[in-house]
Amino acid sequence: MLIDRNITKYIVFAEDSILNALRKISDNKSRVIFSVTESGVLEGIMTDGDFRRWLVNQITIDLNQSVTNITNKNFKFAFFQDDPEKIESYFSEQIEFVPLLDKNHHLVAIARKRLGGIQIGKFNIDSESPTFIIAEIGNNHNGNLELAKTLIDQAVAAGANCAKFQLRDLSSLYHNAGNANDASEDLGSQYTLDLLSRFQLTPGEMFAAFDYCKKQNILPLCTPWDHSSLSLLEKYGMPAYKVASADLTNHDLLRVLAKTGKPLICSTGMSTEVEIIETVRFLKRLGAMYILLHCNSTYPAPFKDVNLAYLERLKELGDCPVGYSGHERDINVAIAAVAKGAKVIEKHFTLDKSMEGNDHKVSLLPEEFKVMVQGIRQVEQALGNSGERRLTQGELINRETLAKSLVINCDLQPGQMITEEMLEVKSPGKGLQPNRKAELIGLRAKRSFKAGDFLFASDLVEQQVQAGNYKFKRPWGIPVRYHDFKTILTKSNPDLLEFHLSYKDLEQDINQYFDQPYDLDLVVHSPELFAGDHLLDLCSTDQEYRQHSIRELQRVIDLTRSLKPFFKKASRPGIVTNIGGFTIDAPLPLSKRSGLYELLLKSLSALDMEGVEIIPQTMPPFPWHFGGQRYHNLLIDPQDTAEFCRQHGYRVCLDTSHSKLACNHHKLSFKEFIEQVGPYSAHLHIADAEDVDGEGLQIGEGDIDFPALAENLEKTAPQASFIPEIWQGHKNEAEGFWIALGRLEQWF
Repeated sequence: MLIDRNITKYIVFAEDSILNALRKISDNKSRVIFSVTESGVLEGIMTDGDFRRWLVNQITIDLNQSVTNITNKNFKFAFFQDDPEKIESYFSEQIEFVPLLDKNHHLVAIARKRLGGIQIGKFNIDSESPTFIIAEIGNNHNGNLELAKTLIDQAVAAGANCAKFQLRDLSSLYHNAGNANDASEDLGSQYTLDLLSRFQLTPGEMFAAFDYCKKQNILPLCTPWDHSSLSLLEKYGMPAYKVASADLTNHDLLRVLAKTGKPLICSTGMSTEVEIIETVRFLKRLGAMYILLHCNSTYPAPFKDVNLAYLERLKELGDCPVGYSGHERDINVAIAAVAKGAKVIEKHFTLDKSMEGNDHKVSLLPEEFKVMVQGIRQVEQALGNSGERRLTQGELINRETLAKSLVINCDLQPGQMITEEMLEVKSPGKGLQPNRKAELIGLRAKRSFKAGDFLFASDLVEQQVQAGNYKFKRPWGIPVRYHDFKTILTKSNPDLLEFHLSYKDLEQDINQYFDQPYDLDLVVHSPELFAGDHLLDLCSTDQEYRQHSIRELQRVIDLTRSLKPFFKKASRPGIVTNIGGFTIDAPLPLSKRSGLYELLLKSLSALDMEGVEIIPQTMPPFPWHFGGQRYHNLLIDPQDTAEFCRQHGYRVCLDTSHSKLACNHHKLSFKEFIEQVGPYSAHLHIADAEDVDGEGLQIGEGDIDFPALAENLEKTAPQASFIPEIWQGHKNEAEGFWIALGRLEQWF
């Protein structure tokens, strides 16, 4: 059982609308809200089950009526002062939450089964949350408030979520009233008392440090070592408390801490397993919200004594989130602890390891702490889940290039049987994988084959995708290459063709492919990769590299002008361009992006663009460049994209998949993205998207709401042309494009 006094997330007022109550249920992820009067008296409860039962009995549905009209008034409750065992007895399969009331029936806390996460400030700590990283400043300020503030600044810069301190009332904590000159004390205690007596902040200075944390947007926490210190911290308003290893068996202090209703982060160093189990039982009886930290309380701890494997056992014993408080050298053990399930990491933090005081010697310097944080965040991303293995986008790209496929070694007509002798395995891997061979043998061909043709998954099914004539409110086209555009034109009725060029295409004699003009418009997609592994980057800070990119893009412009006479409707062909601005190891901070935009403008001004229009493409945060992921920095944010267009007169190619991925990653509204960038969109690449890097997905197989997208684009970019930009949509005679167009036709 947990007793949660952070009840704001559960509460609505009786006169609030049902709609607001549903939003609260959705936000708190607990499937329940408690309805109170203006004076805080509990008057009803509504679960998501209560709402569904009400809903099915309604003829007309009014979600704007007061929630009190549908809340359950017949509910179980307990008083806050009731014995924990009595409160726990109210739980059942049907009852997961018990409201706790004061004597006037005001709602003051919620008792719940040990489910969900623990909220500390704005941080939720559960199995899915990012690691909560604590910079343990402790007494490393050496009694100097200005040094404490500098440590706070450095903790923020290093990426810590929390700056933690310690507070002691030496006169009440020590049996000798904290007398550092007591000659009867043991050497270790005398040394510690000497340091503490000289290096403590006063309560007023400590509170000033906490205030400074809030100003710098980092959560302040503190370890109270005694009842007097806890009383001071309660008056200040600490959101949670760290319990030192030395106090895990101090049940008197733990009882008072639990009664505050605040979450407790408890280190388990210096305690036996029997003592840990005893304390867990004690905290559970009190309904405390707690996290257990695995810890070895030696300074520094030998690596052989750390025993990270115990984290799994600790989680089992504690029935709670677990973490790691480390006193060993270096950063690697803390990072490894995250891989073992730690959701909280605490490491000591200093500006100078040579300063007086034992903690300095086992502390991390700011740069070391920063590298640790980066390592933790990388490991978090890499952990994934234990579900079914799925190919990543990068693996799919590399499988297309590096793997092998089934091909047919003879001409074959529809209806003829496929035999084993007809099948061979060849590279690349753009067709059916070789392990599907047995499924093909004995089937009758559903289409015509020429020797060397690849076989595809669609050859295994009865229904074949057929191209047709499509009708849209806006101009539309198909992505093509030189070698397949004529075949594409025999199958459908596009208004335009978008030629996706490779750097090899720049060397081709186009007259071998074009022998007549077409009554179509033209768009060209510039290569990203040029000869010599040169990725186009018009924003490179390397002057020579940037000039090389300018020269290559000029060649694309010149080729586009050569293609233009073959397209009767092409007045000013657009050239879709990935303009660069990527980084390899990490995204750039916002402060450095303006410099890249300036380099982009400088590069564009160096191009002869007469008769064509460069339309930079909106980008995803994590682009796949030929099987390897990088970080994009430009044209991913709707505000700076729109500002770039507005100030400098450029239009963009709005790629719905790329931009949805950017919105997913940066927690932006996709609707607002379209509203901001749509008016500056000359052309659209339409595909679905998933998560933060699943780009180019088939329509309806990702996260995009296409009816809503169509409506938004109709308002903001009604004249923009489009193509379906489905990854590998050209395979099997453009099968993926025909599927996409068929699905889009109902909305666009």
